[in-house]
Amino acid sequence: MEKEKEVFDKEKLSLEGAGAMQETETEEKAGTEEESRFPEEKKSAEEAVGLLEVYGLTCAFLAADAGCKAADVRLETFDKNKPANADSLPVPLLVTVKFRGSVAAVEAAMEAGEEMAKSVTGVVQRHIIARPTGDTEKMLKLSAFDKN
Repeated sequence: MEKEKEVFDKEKLSLEGAGAMQETETEEKAGTEEESRFPEEKKSAEEAVGLLEVYGLTCAFLAADAGCKAADVRLETFDKNKPANADSLPVPLLVTVKFRGSVAAVEAAMEAGEEMAKSVTGVVQRHIIARPTGDTEKMLKLSAFDKN
């Protein structure tokens, strides 16, 4: 009789443990579903951004390609600027390439992109922001390529 009670208690504990485990899995799944609804926002907030401003769109594509091949980064929308002194520049259009990823990956991508850009038309500016604020994130989404 005592052995039966012992077996019953073990089964009860194992069932209770399984129930608690299932509840935990359900809670974890709910958290994952919440995160998966907005993965870009969560991911972006944890990533560094590299801004590489170069002369011309062709140069921007070449720099972006070199950076992406050199490191595990992703690109965000390019931005363009035609400054007032455009006629005196080597190419009258400035384009900003935006790399996203870990700080180390962005540094490697920026280095490769910069080397490529220097061999084509040149680099205007380069900056890395390790953890951009929410307001900066919003500004990074803007692009003059969306306008005429």
